[in-house]
Amino acid sequence: MSLYAILFVLLLGIELAYFKIADKLNIIDKPNQRSSHTRITLRGGGIIFFFGAMLYFLVNGGGFPFFMVGLTLITVISFIDDVHSSSRLVRLGIHLTAMLLMFYQWRLFTDFPWWYIGIALVCCIGIINAYNFMDGINGITGGYSLVLLSSFYYINEHVVRFTDSFFIGVMITAVLVFNIFNFRTKAKCFAGDVGSVTIAFIILFFLGQLILQTEDLTYIILLAVYGVDSVLTIIHRMMLKENIFDAHRKHAYQLLANELGWKHVWVSGFYMVLQLAILVGYLALGETYHWTYLIAVIAVLSGAYVLFMKKYFKLHQA
Repeated sequence: MSLYAILFVLLLGIELAYFKIADKLNIIDKPNQRSSHTRITLRGGGIIFFFGAMLYFLVNGGGFPFFMVGLTLITVISFIDDVHSSSRLVRLGIHLTAMLLMFYQWRLFTDFPWWYIGIALVCCIGIINAYNFMDGINGITGGYSLVLLSSFYYINEHVVRFTDSFFIGVMITAVLVFNIFNFRTKAKCFAGDVGSVTIAFIILFFLGQLILQTEDLTYIILLAVYGVDSVLTIIHRMMLKENIFDAHRKHAYQLLANELGWKHVWVSGFYMVLQLAILVGYLALGETYHWTYLIAVIAVLSGAYVLFMKKYFKLHQA
């Protein structure tokens, strides 16, 4: 039996044990008018991402210790927030502490100019919040994360070595376990803040390692689909004078799933395939064309988003 198979069984057991605890403690997600689901479902199944990282830490003899401390902090506050709302100030303070620990693990304080820290902080906080906002239908967080982690694994093995492939492999295993219960028509559990924020933090860690190792910022293309949907939806809501921190159903994926009737797993699969196709095109090109390709991809995705929104709101306001 391979090590990954053993880890899969362990993580599956942990997830099933969590379900029993969540059911007993009533850690559930009740649908409301802004939800994309219609039945009560267990919340916080994405805690398995933290346990996957912890298993790697234990098996590997304490790899990436500062990152793991930061991940633990961000997981704990996110889980608390899933059970009952915590103070925004406390949450922000813990997120900042976790980010700084991750930056220390990246050697950002010693090996790079000081102004990298400010830019990285703004970008990382934005990405984590965007990843959390995008967690609104069955399969999207697990599916999109699976594409990104698989991409990291391929890049690490065949393009440039930037991290430990075993760590990526363990996280792929954890995401597969989660997808068993979430990537389906009737989800057994939702990721919760503990899942979406934790996996975002882990993906950020890999992405930061990759960008710092290669000094190639165009690898941000790994987040192109999520990024365009998140940023343009925020701009759209600001134009409508809405509070961007309030829950809503105006993301493109939400309109596809809730208003146009696409099955959740179809929408999630579409986002997965689109992001994967973009990355395949990126890797097929030489480095000379990476910036041109990135700009072209963002322009095309943005144009498609605007056209879709114009058509949708024109039809539904007529």
